[in-house]
Amino acid sequence: MSQELETVGTALFFGKRPGLWGAASYKSLKPLAGYVSDYVERMAMFQSWLDDGPPTVFWVSGFFFTQAFLTGSNQNYAREFTIPIDSLDFDFEMLTDEKSGGDRPENGVYISGLYFDGARWDIGNQVLADSLPKVLFSPAPKMWLRPCKPAEFAVYDHYNCPMYLTSDRCGALATTGHSSNFVMYIRIPADRAGEFWIEAAVALLTQLDD
Repeated sequence: MSQELETVGTALFFGKRPGLWGAASYKSLKPLAGYVSDYVERMAMFQSWLDDGPPTVFWVSGFFFTQAFLTGSNQNYAREFTIPIDSLDFDFEMLTDEKSGGDRPENGVYISGLYFDGARWDIGNQVLADSLPKVLFSPAPKMWLRPCKPAEFAVYDHYNCPMYLTSDRCGALATTGHSSNFVMYIRIPADRAGEFWIEAAVALLTQLDD
């Protein structure tokens, strides 16, 4: 029994994900049981993709390298319309279940699986709202990520909400100048100034810690 294997065994005994696994794994703060369940769900998503084709709504939380999936969506649009990819970005639309329940969008992707940290989505008013009492995390709506030029973005009051892989929000400094745990900013419709939500430290997460 090496020191490395003993460390793995100790982690398994206490229901923690072994650090040896973490060296080759996607980012996760889940305990062992939650991590394994999440892993199985990710594999099931990709198996369904192979068997039945691309889904209508992509579970964005299930990707190992989320940024690559998003870049690929932009690349598909850029190649189809012969537009330099550097001139494209995502515009965002929050979706209702009725709209996301049909066919895949002509351009871009529908995504799901995100959570608000420190706020919630007001379904009735279709804006960002304060969290309910004693509820820190809440599901975000399904979204349409539509590639287009910034000049073509829809105009509405919004909060540039940062999206992170995990709730610790920290990671190694990437070449982009952001943390490796950071994915992108998503424009969320809001009826209060962005500064309010910044002070509240509101963010989007791809997964919870349980």
